[in-house]
Amino acid sequence: MRKMLIAFGLLVPMTALAQGSLLDMGKGVLQQQLNQPAAPSSGTRGQSLSTTDISSGLKDALRQGASAVTARLGRADGFNADPQVHIPLPDTLRSVQSGLKMAGLSGAADELELKLNRAAESAAPQAKQIFLSALDRMSLDDARAILNGPKDSATQYFKRTMSPDLKTAMRPVVDRNVAEAGVVKSYEAMTASAKGLPMVGDGRAMLTNHVLDYALSGIFRYLADEEAAIRSDPAKRSTELLRKVFAN
Repeated sequence: MRKMLIAFGLLVPMTALAQGSLLDMGKGVLQQQLNQPAAPSSGTRGQSLSTTDISSGLKDALRQGASAVTARLGRADGFNADPQVHIPLPDTLRSVQSGLKMAGLSGAADELELKLNRAAESAAPQAKQIFLSALDRMSLDDARAILNGPKDSATQYFKRTMSPDLKTAMRPVVDRNVAEAGVVKSYEAMTASAKGLPMVGDGRAMLTNHVLDYALSGIFRYLADEEAAIRSDPAKRSTELLRKVFAN
């Protein structure tokens, strides 16, 4: 019994010592971690910049992107020769087009499809100014959230908030270009070629809506690509402010 008591008496201090050492070690490790500089976290671009600078930088990026996209789509075959944004005939006319092709009479339908793309190509450069005017509505809070969001967050923000206004502003432009490109005449020629095939009523309004939807879709598609490139490729940042804002 005496030997057991002695052993127990020796064990208690050793256990306490071990616990104390572990606690001390834990405190030391914790203190070391606290003293280390924090690792940079993702989604914190522009921390050292003012919100105003961030907003200006984003607007610069979107101006740059919009200029590149509208120049790309606003040239000959910008829509027509690009399978990503080519404008087909509306669904209601595709079956007619197929029927005409089977009869060897698709010339009028093919001409109409080409002119729809020409109308969008003519409207694209004018859409640039309409789109850029929407940048003034971006708030400072929106700017910081967009900066640290997904690679297409600015594009999605404008697509979500500006599409109705852009459509309203672009409609007369597209409508005028539909008329000037001879789309309505091609539509009437297609109607004549189709003879007994079913057609739709107000051709001009339907075609204007169709071109408008596809034109905006094409602009936003490539604007997203431009935004992603500016975020990831330093060579795409053409100004000092862009380089500061989008620096990692």
